[in-house]
Amino acid sequence: DGSGKTITEVVNAVETGDIRMLYIMGENPMISDANLDHVEHALKNCELLIVQDIFLTETAELADVVLPAACYAEKEGTFTNTERRVQRIRRAVSAPGESREDWVILSDLMGLLGYENKFTSSKEILEEIAQVTPSYGGFSYDRLDKEQPQWPCPSQDHPGTPILHTAKFSRGERAIFKPSPYIPAVEQPDSEYPLILTTGRILYQYHTRTMTGKSDDINRVAGSSFVEIHPTDAAKQGIAQGDEVRVASRRGEVVVEARVTERVSEGVIFMPFHFADAPANRLTNNVVDPISKIPEYKVCSARIQRL
Repeated sequence: DGSGKTITEVVNAVETGDIRMLYIMGENPMISDANLDHVEHALKNCELLIVQDIFLTETAELADVVLPAACYAEKEGTFTNTERRVQRIRRAVSAPGESREDWVILSDLMGLLGYENKFTSSKEILEEIAQVTPSYGGFSYDRLDKEQPQWPCPSQDHPGTPILHTAKFSRGERAIFKPSPYIPAVEQPDSEYPLILTTGRILYQYHTRTMTGKSDDINRVAGSSFVEIHPTDAAKQGIAQGDEVRVASRRGEVVVEARVTERVSEGVIFMPFHFADAPANRLTNNVVDPISKIPEYKVCSARIQRL
């Protein structure tokens, strides 16, 4: 139908053979995607897997071709943060080895595929963005050297927009609220898997640890995976603080350290998803919400056993 696919749908399409080549930039689905055994099987059976990243991630280890990219300190460009503020990035050091800026890699690839572009710098790329994206129309390297406005910033004399929707919403004077009926998770606790596993983040690590995992100081504070369990559930299984336990779901199992705490509710266990040593997403369910197409990272049935 001409529409694109979400990440979860892409993995499914690779497994069925509908997609035969993947080009992955700055993403590590071998840690971040649900049901990792399913993801690994798909990526290993992909006819051509290309990964462009700054480190050899768990996903890059499966690639047929790895294109080494430059990190933020090794390139020129702009960065838009979650505050919508656009800032300049300036090269501090040269990129090591054969690493190159993303736009240079893509530009060369476009040329090899028969599409010649005329970009010679990241400055020229921002100039085109300003021409074709109205909310970025007021941005240029010269302006960003003096100030860092927030989009929407449609023209050079526009001050930027620190707060959105102060007078009205983009769809009109009033916001649109749509009620959504409750849909229970596909998996519910049962006699075989009596607990609810929920996953999430911790303060000290970022996403799949591609960068934060390289910091010895961070890893001294939070360097390995764990599972949090309520004292009542721990007592039923004879689990004490620091015990090695096996956490299992219908998709796989991992071995981690137990942390007995009332931070989680009775009947619920929690695992951070960052860690490759015991990846929580080996357990999570890749069934997706019918509208958002996001997997059920936050709810699946599981069991835990002291080793």
